[in-house]
Amino acid sequence: MADAVTSQTILDGERLFTGKFTNISDGTGEAGALKIDVSTLAPSASGNACNGVKINKLWVQTQGMGVDILWDATTDLLCETIPENQFYHMCYDMFGGLPNNAGAGVTGDVLFATVGAAAGDRYTIVIEGIKTYAVPT
Repeated sequence: MADAVTSQTILDGERLFTGKFTNISDGTGEAGALKIDVSTLAPSASGNACNGVKINKLWVQTQGMGVDILWDATTDLLCETIPENQFYHMCYDMFGGLPNNAGAGVTGDVLFATVGAAAGDRYTIVIEGIKTYAVPT
């Protein structure tokens, strides 16, 4: 049996993206699982493609396992660590959100990796992201 994993887009607007992500583990966990694929997000009103999100807010609940949120790149970069057995809200809007600083090979995508997942462990994570757009050349 594989982990029971869901991803739900709540909002894909001009400025903001909000997604809800859940996992009920079978004990195998996730490693670099794609959660936000920016190439699938709506373009700007002027037609510019979305090329990333800055994490503005997080609502998290973990039971039994932790979750690492990663920026996708040639070498994935840790953005945020959510410890096991947590329930909290983080808000980064005072400074405009957590920007993607992944460096070489950055895609703009967001990945999850579970930490210490055992059968029956679970998480629910809601991410509000501020969309960034490619500038036409």
